[in-house]
Amino acid sequence: MVAALDDYTIVDLSSGIAGGYCTKLLADGGATVIKVEGPQGDPLRTWSASGAAVEPGGDGPLFSYLACSKHSVVVDPAVAADRDMLRGLLSGADAVVWSRGSAVAELDEFGPVAIEQAYGHLTVTSITPFGLDGPWADKPATEFTTQAWSGGVIGLGRGAQDRAPVFVAGQIGEYLAGAYAAAATVAVPAGLVDLSILETQILCLTYYSVSFHDALGRPFRDRRRLTVPGVASAADGLVALGCGTAQQWFDLCAMVGHDEWIDETSELSITEQANIHAEQIYEWVSENRVEDILELSSAFRIPNAPVGNGATVTAFEQFVERGTFVTNPRDGFTQPGPPYRTSPPLLRSPEPAPRLGEHTEAYQSRNSIPGCQSGRTTARNALSGRLPFDGLRVLDMTSFWAGPSCTHVLAMLGAEVIHVESTARPDGTRLIAGVPVTEQRWWEQSPIFAGLNTGKKSLTLDIRSERGVELLRELVKTCDIVVENYTPRVLEQIGLDFEAVQRLRPDAIMLRMPGFGLDGPWRDKPAFAYVIEDCSGITWLTGHPDQNPVEPYSVGDPNAGVHGLTALMLALEHRRKTGQGVRIEAAMVDAALNVAGEQVVEYAATGTLLQRHGNRGPTAAPQNLYRTSELDEFGRPDDWVAIAVATDEQWAALVDALGDPAWVTDELVHVDGRRDHQDMIDARLTEWCAERTGDEIVETLWSAGVPVAKVMQPHRVGDLPQLVHRGFYERVDHPVSPVARYSTVPMRMSSVTSPLHRAPAPLLGQHNREVLTGLGLSDDQIDALETDGVIGSAPAGLTIRTTKTG
Repeated sequence: MVAALDDYTIVDLSSGIAGGYCTKLLADGGATVIKVEGPQGDPLRTWSASGAAVEPGGDGPLFSYLACSKHSVVVDPAVAADRDMLRGLLSGADAVVWSRGSAVAELDEFGPVAIEQAYGHLTVTSITPFGLDGPWADKPATEFTTQAWSGGVIGLGRGAQDRAPVFVAGQIGEYLAGAYAAAATVAVPAGLVDLSILETQILCLTYYSVSFHDALGRPFRDRRRLTVPGVASAADGLVALGCGTAQQWFDLCAMVGHDEWIDETSELSITEQANIHAEQIYEWVSENRVEDILELSSAFRIPNAPVGNGATVTAFEQFVERGTFVTNPRDGFTQPGPPYRTSPPLLRSPEPAPRLGEHTEAYQSRNSIPGCQSGRTTARNALSGRLPFDGLRVLDMTSFWAGPSCTHVLAMLGAEVIHVESTARPDGTRLIAGVPVTEQRWWEQSPIFAGLNTGKKSLTLDIRSERGVELLRELVKTCDIVVENYTPRVLEQIGLDFEAVQRLRPDAIMLRMPGFGLDGPWRDKPAFAYVIEDCSGITWLTGHPDQNPVEPYSVGDPNAGVHGLTALMLALEHRRKTGQGVRIEAAMVDAALNVAGEQVVEYAATGTLLQRHGNRGPTAAPQNLYRTSELDEFGRPDDWVAIAVATDEQWAALVDALGDPAWVTDELVHVDGRRDHQDMIDARLTEWCAERTGDEIVETLWSAGVPVAKVMQPHRVGDLPQLVHRGFYERVDHPVSPVARYSTVPMRMSSVTSPLHRAPAPLLGQHNREVLTGLGLSDDQIDALETDGVIGSAPAGLTIRTTKTG
């Protein structure tokens, strides 16, 4: 077996989770990752989210997980020979991953812009909170405060209105940024990739809110509401149930014995209707056992899952049968396996994480990477001026969020993406904007569909018909990549599994994105983002400690999309070298288990079960949300700021900005003391913030060097000056909807200067004639297909239920 990136060398100049996870994914793919550390080592070597002590000379379990298969080289920035060694490594590498946080990375010579200028053959991927340029480039931030700026804290209405909203815990933004960085490092042939964690969080923790507000003149949600049922207490433990569609809400009503709640004409959203009946729904759940609820809800096709955490998730039957978890090769604890599976195998088995400086001597003795010449330009790194995916044709058989978010990046970066729908089952995101069916072409007015599908072509095919399947097979022959996220049985029923695709197009790459996998007892379980979050452990850490966990309701889909994209990069590399096609199985839940992996490795290594702590967290103290003196834009006392003090120096800066108040004692100088007195500190900061506006708080603390943020309404983030400067949003016209701003990708690339939205999202069936003519059909044949209902340009019968999900 030859791993996809076996001839690919990466110099890792990053510190922390985002860069560590990025290079883990690349090392899993076979790349030689040379982790450059200062004499003190990456801070993750001494990190434990539970606070467990790391023995001298040992490493924390998260580092041991993320650093599998890497090499460690120590570079002392004060030693000339060490700097020379690093120059040699850079001259022979393919890519560099960089972030702030080490003395080496902070040297001017080894900053990302300087490296790009000095080593033109390299792809240089930089990961920072806000990006390398712009008015906020040098502002202090933590993952918690960037999440507040992103709109992701209020996001999709997380939490009840009588408490502060809650952030998505577990440093999720770092992992998401790492996954995007991994995909970009392989996709972009050379030059600077300037990735922003803020922009990543906007894409993954909010739901195209700016576009929604621009196009429809209203926010996607105007208040926070609990998701009902969400995570609920059954007779013998926690269980998660959800309704992602109107039909699922109707089925839930029937399951709990209240058919009279079903109202297909209601103007209320699913969430609003569920909240009305919450007390009775929770009562029903409390009277039944978890196992019985899961079995019954599966029979009703209602999304469901057990609620996983670091102690329980490894025993869930689906993961046991599929061998989802593996043993850490050095330290023996349990950790997640890779987030995708491929045939042929493109991943290598994990090798032990390196001890600090374990490979320094070996690299010092050769002062370069064997077989590489200074300043080389490989076929992979040749600059062409083309978009990264120019020339690729993609058959996109996906819907909703996970699959389309993956193929959307391909479309924005040059691929021809043909999005297949049917008139009987259009992409579900066309139908959830709450546009009345009385409006002309209402199905074309969803900003969510538009935000996920700019630059694509739309082909409608009824694959329930023999002729529709025949045309789909002909289309497969013309495509480099096939992406689908149907339930596994759909492709089996129409005879279009990977073996069939290979017979039609031997070099085709097929990306399958099932919820729980292509096999196992949960294979056919309905999979929406929230149940993926629930069973993987992501939900477990989110919420207030005295209440049940709160579903993020956002992470599961885009997280699956970006991991699918990363897997595609590996498959494209394999095809480039061998001409062979690849099957990828990128189950949503496997991607979720990877970004929630710290819970499992911490429990397995130390016996400590990580718990939720509201808006507090292990990386900063104090860290919390504080109410300002203002009402929010809806006239409610729900306006907040986020403050996170990550270092003792930042604490001193905060104290100075507050005017050195008398309540600050010597006990609070160091982080341990601040953790012991968090309640008191929170009370004082609550008093101070309550007398000031959000702008006043941010101006005071940011200028002093303290990480702070306004908790943004997600539909307002498009006006943030940093995002305006970086052009994260682009204005796109549309034949039916108003001009609106649409998000792009979370990185700026020096090799890409043109707008990324080259065309608006397609109308339903807009490209039927173009695509089918390309398959050799005549106008008469295409007309006959339309007459027979195989293709079309409007939802069949206009009878589709359009109950809002917001």
